[in-house]
Amino acid sequence: MLSGPRESRIAPPDECATPLAPAGRPPDRNAAAVLLAVIAACLMLQPLSTDLYLASLPPIARYFQAPPATVQQTLSLFVLGFGVAQLVAGPMSDRYGRRPVLLGGLALYVVASVACAAAQSIALLLAARLGQAVGCCTAVVIARAIVRDVHSPLEGARVVARATSIMALAPLLGPIAGSYLQVAFGWRAAFILVAAFGVALLVLTWSRFQETNEHRNPAALRLSGLAHGYRQILLVPAFWAYTLPGALSYASIFVFISGASFALTDILRVSTVWFGYAWAFGVSGFLSGTVVCRRLFVRIGVARAASLGAVLSAVAGILFAAAVALGLRHWATVVLSQFLVMFAHGINWPCAQVGAVAPFAQRAGAAAGLLGFFTMFAAMLVGTWIGVSYDGTLYPMALTSAGLGLLLFGSARVLARHRG
Repeated sequence: MLSGPRESRIAPPDECATPLAPAGRPPDRNAAAVLLAVIAACLMLQPLSTDLYLASLPPIARYFQAPPATVQQTLSLFVLGFGVAQLVAGPMSDRYGRRPVLLGGLALYVVASVACAAAQSIALLLAARLGQAVGCCTAVVIARAIVRDVHSPLEGARVVARATSIMALAPLLGPIAGSYLQVAFGWRAAFILVAAFGVALLVLTWSRFQETNEHRNPAALRLSGLAHGYRQILLVPAFWAYTLPGALSYASIFVFISGASFALTDILRVSTVWFGYAWAFGVSGFLSGTVVCRRLFVRIGVARAASLGAVLSAVAGILFAAAVALGLRHWATVVLSQFLVMFAHGINWPCAQVGAVAPFAQRAGAAAGLLGFFTMFAAMLVGTWIGVSYDGTLYPMALTSAGLGLLLFGSARVLARHRG
């Protein structure tokens, strides 16, 4: 069991039974393949929405004649909208089902992505990014809830790790594609590409995805019930044992998401095209981490894998700060540090996604929404800080990375006894 000692206050025993397939049907290989494709593609939306246009951040600043801190708000406001919307998207899918809410979210994502591509001012771009975030978060929340609908916690961990490995192709290849798009067509091309991806996922969901929520909660959106449900989830220590380290882990990679483009292209003078390859190498750490995570789940379980990931996060952050303090002002310092931080995140994040939701059979959407809210809130704070503290050196990034690594390690140690 992944739940904490207070699980019984949330779900009576009959709620904890997890169907292996919707409506009690036996698992079907084709249906399972479609389900994995939908889950992986939904998870891809978030890194595509943030990573594909990273090479365009400095050009966007020049195009709109805006300071770096303002342009980085296209990332910070995205994660803010993403986080807040999850508090509604999760319960909506608990009330109305996963399929209709997912279709609506994907439609909004496509419209907002087109609006980003057509923006004529930085203010309009920021507003469109908020809309894009709402649609994107709907897909991600429902992907996590789908896993809880149809899989046991252990099998769900394996599915999430498998889907995350597929999803890692987006941040791995996206910046390379984005760099070439920037050079060839300008910054608007990245948003056109994500709009096309959203259309393809919308068609796949409409034609092949079947509803997985067989226990809809009519009271899921009542304000009193919603507040009560969130309060009950927040009272479970097992939720925090995975959510807090997971949120800090995502914040640690957001140091690079929000700062690497300026660090590499403006400070260290890496060309726009080569930025994509440098970023891809750093992100390959995340892909490697998810592959290792899948094996760790089998050998040592989710709880011990989460503890190992916390140690790796602390080591990676400290090494980055030490390298900068020693005067290693080189693009390899940033890229290798990013690789190590993202390798640790590749272990931390699947653990967080499964462990935080596992105790809540009938509140999976709400629990996934809370996980996402705290994760995005932490990322927003870090992204804003990286923009505000930008001083033309690597020190703000390195010190922030080390601090987050230590906080993650400390929180994981303090809450370890609540991970079943």
